[in-house]
Amino acid sequence: MVKKVLANCYLYVILALMYLPIMVVIVFSFSNSTLFRFPNGFTLGAYQSIFTSPNTPALMSALKNTFLIAIIASVVATLLGTISAIGIFNLKRRVRRVVESVNQMPIINSEIVMAVSLMVFFALPFLSFMNGYVKLIIAHITFCTPYVILSVMPRLMQMDPNIYEAALDLGASQTKALFKVIIPMLVPGIISGFVMAFTLSIDDFIITQLNKTEGIQTLSTYLYEDARIKSLSPFWFAVFSIMFVVVLFILLSINFYNAKKLGNEPKNKVKHTVRNPSGR
Repeated sequence: MVKKVLANCYLYVILALMYLPIMVVIVFSFSNSTLFRFPNGFTLGAYQSIFTSPNTPALMSALKNTFLIAIIASVVATLLGTISAIGIFNLKRRVRRVVESVNQMPIINSEIVMAVSLMVFFALPFLSFMNGYVKLIIAHITFCTPYVILSVMPRLMQMDPNIYEAALDLGASQTKALFKVIIPMLVPGIISGFVMAFTLSIDDFIITQLNKTEGIQTLSTYLYEDARIKSLSPFWFAVFSIMFVVVLFILLSINFYNAKKLGNEPKNKVKHTVRNPSGR
């Protein structure tokens, strides 16, 4: 009984530490104030100021840049990561371990080290033509690709290699077997890698801050500039609340879909086991 109470208390403390700060932001997004008070009661002024304040053009520009860079970087990183994962998987065991270790170095390495390294790299004379969006997109692709490889590799490990060989024996070319057999089996890992790359790109600040050029702001860098010059504008609480609700809705929808899909599997299995004994 005591263990159960302690376990529940531990769980509630962890959940409170994780979600209570977010709940505080959501609650005070209805105050239209950064003083953590409700001078005018509950109001939607912060949400209205997203579209009507003098900062709206800068906010919308930062939002557009954030999603533009994240979409391009995550798509390219997903393609590169998937192809690289397939290539790494087909290497000899010793070489594969070495390459996998090299791939994990950007992940476990400090982000500030990678940010400074990219900044120095792009400062080289023969790379001076890379500016603006090109430099930021390449930087985001660089740190997103290892995560995609890490997401796709487990699916390759679980895959039965005989299926690919069977496709070749049945007359499929290597390219056709890749796109008709391998890629469809890797779809869950590819989607996970894309979502991870997209999230990391949107969330990144250090690499973006050190490698962006003048006039280009993303959501994180614009937030930093706004908070550095003055305290946070009230509309930021509304922006964070909207982002949290959207992510929560997507997550719940995915979980609901997966739960519904798993709930239908036993019925199919039962029908299958009933038919097998009769030989039909």
